[in-house]
Amino acid sequence: MPLLEVRELAQKFGRNYALSGISLSINSGEIHALIGENGAGKSTFIKLMTGVYQPVGGEILWQGEKVVIRNPRDARELGISVIHQDRHLVPYFTGLENLYLGADYPKRRFWPGIRWETMREEAEKIQAELGMEVPLEKQAQHMSPTERTMVEILRAVRTGCKLLFLDEPTASLTDQETETLFRLLFRLKSQGTAIIYVTHRLDEVFHLADRVTVLRNGKLAGTLIMGEAHKERLIKLMAGHEHNFSKGKKRTDIKTAPMVLQVNGLKTVDKRVKNATFSVRKGEILGVFGLAGAGRTELLEAIYGLRPKSVGEVLINGNTLPNNSPSSSLQGGIAFIPEDRRGQALIMGMSIQENITLPVLTNYTRGGVIVNSQELKVSEDWINKLRIKARGPGQSVQELSGGNQQKVVFAKALMSRPKLFLCDEPTQGVDVITRSEIHRFLRDQAEQGGAVLYVSSDLEEVLEVAHRLLVMREGETVADLPIEGLTPEAVLQLCYAKAER
Repeated sequence: MPLLEVRELAQKFGRNYALSGISLSINSGEIHALIGENGAGKSTFIKLMTGVYQPVGGEILWQGEKVVIRNPRDARELGISVIHQDRHLVPYFTGLENLYLGADYPKRRFWPGIRWETMREEAEKIQAELGMEVPLEKQAQHMSPTERTMVEILRAVRTGCKLLFLDEPTASLTDQETETLFRLLFRLKSQGTAIIYVTHRLDEVFHLADRVTVLRNGKLAGTLIMGEAHKERLIKLMAGHEHNFSKGKKRTDIKTAPMVLQVNGLKTVDKRVKNATFSVRKGEILGVFGLAGAGRTELLEAIYGLRPKSVGEVLINGNTLPNNSPSSSLQGGIAFIPEDRRGQALIMGMSIQENITLPVLTNYTRGGVIVNSQELKVSEDWINKLRIKARGPGQSVQELSGGNQQKVVFAKALMSRPKLFLCDEPTQGVDVITRSEIHRFLRDQAEQGGAVLYVSSDLEEVLEVAHRLLVMREGETVADLPIEGLTPEAVLQLCYAKAER
């Protein structure tokens, strides 16, 4: 008997169905991958199973009995927990306090007070059973992404979780942290916990899953056991057709092209960047790679003016910007695509149209009044060019999938007609097809004379996209290498070189 079974499940918003006719089952002790393009319905399915939304059709069976999950509390009482891509912890609470968040703290019998020692003993017992270690006394704000994930898993296990949803859990993890998470998931599986693993990374699907379900446009495209699955078949199920993942030709005439960006001896006030020197030419994509804490994001922020520099210079087309600030960078032809699109790139309560035109809003005003027809037309043009899946320019960006939100970020950046793109994890949390589209888009920008500085924690992706690779270690640029013949092993040796000495 399946642990969870859904039959003809449906959900719609307004006139549009987000899910329609979804039927699948999940067994105890199974890792079941759930994949699909952005907007395929994965998040909607999670919210239906955790009581955030109520289905408009179909039925849910839990251990063979029909159930109604009216709210998240109902889901928890059944044994269903979810770990979202954005971790849900109170930053100023310790791991132990977050562990009992929303639960009744054990109280002392004869005088006021919480029995902290009882809570700690219970937490340590669960950790021992799972073979994991969580810093219970550390505040969540000071934890690494892996530690925060472990706290959430520990909390789910403590509440009797039988079915655990994981939504893009490795999006912000290093390879080593990812392996730690995988070991824990296999341990949970061996103890009978069912896991629904939502990801855009197909290599993780093949590494972890027993079965995989593909959603496409809110419908079930297919469920396969892993012995039947291969990459091309899964991509075809997601797209509904064969998809051409052309890598494109890398230009060979870049060595003589004019310099767009020159960075000399750059150091930030907070010392997160200690010494960075490199250049990017017209038509070039320069990849930036390093281990966690190497200073990749901080380097982009320093160039754009978000992080104060103490020494060094940044030249754009041979000229120093008037002042080191985002506004001068924008005017100087620099576009910044930040890692945190929801917190730094988009205003979630505003529409697609309002977000796209925000950097150049004065171009669409007359006498201090916005000319809506012009703003509407340019927004519609970008929706069509970048194939943004939306009801229209007036739709709120918070209603879009992650990949479509990222396309809005790029459309917004292009409004200022930049010549230099600073891209920090631009494909994080997007599906393989959107990822291919972003790669193609950046290659097109380079072919048209732009320059790209491309930061990613996915080494294979950097080697695929870039013309050269800049390696960072502990805030310093330590190598500038041509991509031809470069192997991941050689790059990682440079990243770990100092630690091995």
